[in-house]
Amino acid sequence: MNYPCYIAGRQVKTETSIEVLHKVTGDVIASVSSAGPAELDQAITAAHNSREAMRKLPAWKRQEILLNIVDAFTNRHDELSKILCLEAGKPINDARVEVTRAIDTFRIAAEESVRINGEIMPLDISERATGYEAEIRREPVGVCAFITPFNFPLNLAAHKIAPALAAGCPFILKPASSTPISSILMAEILSETDLPDGAFSVVPCAGKDADPLVSDPRIALLSFTGSPDVGWQLKQRCGQKKISLELGGNAACVIDQNSDLEYIVPRLITGAFYQSGQSCISIQRIIAHSSLYSELKERLIAAAVKLKSGDPADESTFLGPMITEEDAIRVEDWVNKSGGKILCGGKRNGSFFDATLLEDVPTDANIYSCEVFGPVASMESFTDFNDAVAKVNNSVYGLQAGYFTKDIGNARYAVSETRTGGVIIGDIPSMRVDNMPYGGIKESGFGREGIKWAIDEMTEPKLAVYNNNYFKL
Repeated sequence: MNYPCYIAGRQVKTETSIEVLHKVTGDVIASVSSAGPAELDQAITAAHNSREAMRKLPAWKRQEILLNIVDAFTNRHDELSKILCLEAGKPINDARVEVTRAIDTFRIAAEESVRINGEIMPLDISERATGYEAEIRREPVGVCAFITPFNFPLNLAAHKIAPALAAGCPFILKPASSTPISSILMAEILSETDLPDGAFSVVPCAGKDADPLVSDPRIALLSFTGSPDVGWQLKQRCGQKKISLELGGNAACVIDQNSDLEYIVPRLITGAFYQSGQSCISIQRIIAHSSLYSELKERLIAAAVKLKSGDPADESTFLGPMITEEDAIRVEDWVNKSGGKILCGGKRNGSFFDATLLEDVPTDANIYSCEVFGPVASMESFTDFNDAVAKVNNSVYGLQAGYFTKDIGNARYAVSETRTGGVIIGDIPSMRVDNMPYGGIKESGFGREGIKWAIDEMTEPKLAVYNNNYFKL
């Protein structure tokens, strides 16, 4: 399979290409045209020239375009699912969920596109301002640049593209080099809509060639999802443009006393090992009350060892391969050097890594304090709920945390005192619905995704003041 890139909404075949590998066999399954400096400049120029057309696109038209995308995704659901399975090594059932979520994301954006509201503000707060009032409008920031990761190549791109279209912003998307095909198929769908000329480009390319997306002053906003090391470097280099960063974490989940383990264990298994742990809100730390710690540990081990790994296209597969064998080797090394006790798993087979549970892990070990991005979780106990919250906060990251507690006082304390961007009560931190605000603090970045909140990031408030006294002259 040979795919073009998309420059200014049109297919372009370039002299260089990116090879996409099968995540199990390592075979080349496709090549995608790679954008170089000339193509990136064309994309930025076209997007910059389309700003007015996008800004003036009426809300009903933006909604119509977004709903057309929803229809196209729905009609191509099976095709997109198979592509995700193929290019990302994502188990087919997980791939189907991602496509469904992407459809939800564009549908929510269609709804929000016609309710980007402003505000009327009275200014007569003192005698001197009698007769004055203001209105605050929201206007698109202009050209947006998006850089997306490999783990949710369709839906994380959708979470940037959909609000940009709703807000009236042209954009350039650089997908992850290991998983570019789904973004190219999305570009194919976008090219069939009534978007203005030049309104979008999808430019697979090497990281070193993507510098204009960071440095070019014609770009007004950069939205990046990926590693903290790269994200903070981008922030230092992006100059005057706005920037939104979603940088990952090492999410904790607390299980309070008197919790229903029958319900909780399957949720913890999902949260820790879904997509081989390659999610920034994967459960990495399980913090359980001492009264149920032993039973929970036994149940989790019994469930983890039953998880099937293998061919992502097999309906019964739960654990697919990691994105590369090098990543699996890194996780293996971290586990072996963790200093903790391996309760189950800990073995690697090529790019596959077993569902792994540890305990007694020192808090300064990489497997505890850093983002593992693999199917590994560590266990520890607590006796005092306040201490459990302190354990959750003992991290440089702050994306989401989960608490299973039926004590309303503990629940309210957790919400008040947990230092994360999101607190989930009664479920795992990996829970996400695509209309909610999503993002973190500390090393997990800043800014929020979730359509309504992303639209706020991609628009600027404009103040208009009216002196009604003048109109009466």
